[in-house]
Amino acid sequence: MQPPTPPSQELLDSSTRILALFGAGLSAASGLPTYRSPSSFWRAYSGAQLATFQKFSGGPALVWRYYEWSRAKALAAAPNEAHVALARLARVNGGLVAVNQNAGWWVVRLCKRAGHPATQIVDFHGLLFRVRCVDDVCGYEVEDFTCPITPALALPSGVDVAGASVPLPDIGVDELPHCPKCESNLLRPAVLWFGEGVPEDREEKVEKWLQGKLIDFETEETAATEDRVTDVDLMLVVGTSAVVYPAVVYIAKARERGARVAFFNMEVKSAGIARPEAGDWSFVGDATVLVPQALEPFLNSIGQ
Repeated sequence: MQPPTPPSQELLDSSTRILALFGAGLSAASGLPTYRSPSSFWRAYSGAQLATFQKFSGGPALVWRYYEWSRAKALAAAPNEAHVALARLARVNGGLVAVNQNAGWWVVRLCKRAGHPATQIVDFHGLLFRVRCVDDVCGYEVEDFTCPITPALALPSGVDVAGASVPLPDIGVDELPHCPKCESNLLRPAVLWFGEGVPEDREEKVEKWLQGKLIDFETEETAATEDRVTDVDLMLVVGTSAVVYPAVVYIAKARERGARVAFFNMEVKSAGIARPEAGDWSFVGDATVLVPQALEPFLNSIGQ
């Protein structure tokens, strides 16, 4: 069976506003697990089981060990061909906005390392290399690439602590990262855990972009254009089943504004908002292979 024909070079060339939705599957080929894959299990826990405030409250050392292991893997990972192709497209099209979700903290770092402009990325699920105080009233938050983030969390060399049979010494709460501002609370990864809501400012920025405003997603919004263009020409859904709110809603909103949707994932839904419709594209398989195949003819034709 022949693969589906990708979006035409004419469409990619004429598209002034592209909404891209990136999930954890975009980075699977870089050696990073997704929540739904067998590789997501860490010491008999799924990533989803460890990504809750309840789990952190009951066992902060266990959760911090998981995130220290995650940080080490992310630091060692390299962008794959899909990251590079999407970053190339973003650099030649300033109207492309990428929304990261589904463990987007894997994705954001690799996208930026591939050259994706930070001003064109909005992250819904937090960043792995930011930490914040567990007390929202304190408000302390900072970027931190230190690995290990504290000496007690140093990973042993030569073994993968993801295996439940690998012995690990006990860690006291006093040995975990603590807030230097209030000096009384633990630090936690500044990622969105299950049961927590997407920060309103991030949703608002995407909504304003959909309304035709010029947005710098790294800092603050700029002034609105005099003649707002609210149409969306194309939407790319990459490495996600697109079933998580609120990102899934953007598929419907993009379609309302005229977008055709291209899906790139190991599986594509056959029902619900995230299913392909007439005029869409559905590419089932490894996004690392499929995304460059779809984008590189256009990028190469314009010398990018």
